[in-house]
Amino acid sequence: MAKILSILYVSSEVFPYAKVGGKADVAYSLPLAIREIGHDIRVMLPKYGNISERKNKIHEINRLKDLTITVGNISSSARVKSSSINSPRTKVQAYVTTNVNFFDDNKFIYDDPDTGKEFPGNDERFIFFNRAVVETCMLLGWYPDIIHCNDWQTGLIPAYTKVLFANKFKKTRIVFSIHNFTNQGIFNESSFAKTGLPSEIKNNYIHKKDFNFLKGGLHYSDYITTVSPTYASEILQDKTYTNGLNKLLVDKSDKFTGILNAIDDWSWNPKHDNEIVKKYSNNFIDYKTENKVALLKTFGLEYDEKVPVIGMITRLEENKGIPLLLESIDKLLTENIRLVFLGIGDKDMITKLKKFVKKFPAKFSAKFVYDEQLAHQIEAGCDMFLLPSLYEPCGLNALYSLAYGTIPIVRATGGLIDIVTDYASDPQKGNGFSFIHNTPESLLDCVKKALALYNNRDVWTALAQKIMGADYTWSKSAKKYDEVYKAVMKDLK
Repeated sequence: MAKILSILYVSSEVFPYAKVGGKADVAYSLPLAIREIGHDIRVMLPKYGNISERKNKIHEINRLKDLTITVGNISSSARVKSSSINSPRTKVQAYVTTNVNFFDDNKFIYDDPDTGKEFPGNDERFIFFNRAVVETCMLLGWYPDIIHCNDWQTGLIPAYTKVLFANKFKKTRIVFSIHNFTNQGIFNESSFAKTGLPSEIKNNYIHKKDFNFLKGGLHYSDYITTVSPTYASEILQDKTYTNGLNKLLVDKSDKFTGILNAIDDWSWNPKHDNEIVKKYSNNFIDYKTENKVALLKTFGLEYDEKVPVIGMITRLEENKGIPLLLESIDKLLTENIRLVFLGIGDKDMITKLKKFVKKFPAKFSAKFVYDEQLAHQIEAGCDMFLLPSLYEPCGLNALYSLAYGTIPIVRATGGLIDIVTDYASDPQKGNGFSFIHNTPESLLDCVKKALALYNNRDVWTALAQKIMGADYTWSKSAKKYDEVYKAVMKDLK
């Protein structure tokens, strides 16, 4: 019988509590999949001010009511509470870290919505959270076999367990997942003094004269993963987007791999999805039509059965290809399409997109909000989904689109290369459309190929139904994480 491992999965965002991007969905669905394998896995996250304790059934843990956490010269109390993430088959315990100043009074996760910039105190917020994670383990007397860290917001945990409390965590191994290498947690060098770590390890957290959460996190980890095989290959070679930290990965290349993200087979499944108007049974046309009619009504656009609907759900930022969209959209909207857009982010980009909404009111509608239910409706109601990313670590929305019979149109980068095979190049294996060059001409040419196929409705419907039948769940990728966990535990012997 395989050994049952104890695993603490730590993330700054976990669905349904807090979500900015795909990391939250992974932090929900991967632990559930690991639990189904049989391991004792628990999740830990901060409780931001917009998280309802009543709705999420968050309650007190007597032993964890009063933790004193020191950040720099200031000590403040934390309460770690309990909740759970659930699927119809299993559930995983969640520890939720509360603090009035750092989290409870702040409804937002990373950015100030008024300025669009990161909170200047994010260093202290996540120093506090990282320290609370290790203090919680020590108060519980629970020293898990694996602590699985995610992105820079957890980058101090490896050093806390390997240096500051090495005697307590001597049998604990650290797996560190990179969801986006460009976000590294970079602050003034003086931030290191707030961590409580010994000065002799300071250089392991200093990069280009700045304090860098991610650098130290990677340095002290036993194994590093990222969210797709192609992205793993890209960041090993890329000095620009990795800010030169790719050298750390090269040095640890024997302990580094890319494992493609997957999706939960319940919450993102058109057969079960309670967020959409019409669930999928055996009639694809009825399923797609009813959801499309409802979606267009929500966006204030007119339905026409002959006109395809293209959807986008994304953060408004350069890396997501918004500049390319802005360069292309004038010509794109001369095509016989409807375009619906959902996203938050850069204020200037929002302003520019609003001008095109006014210019093409019958063809283009956008909502600049976070709306989880509407995201599901877009995936179910659109015919195509556009991801023009400059680069993309994974591209979960491409997986959601495939599962919902919505043909993805993507730029071939990162995980999108692993997910989407171009139909125009290979009709037998193709499940979407992809373009290589980051130019308006390439994007428009790719969209036109998709539109041409859409006009052959029998072939289009057959393709959409075919892609819905593939397996996008964690069945394969969870086993790969299981192999990583077991491999780092073997190194302990």
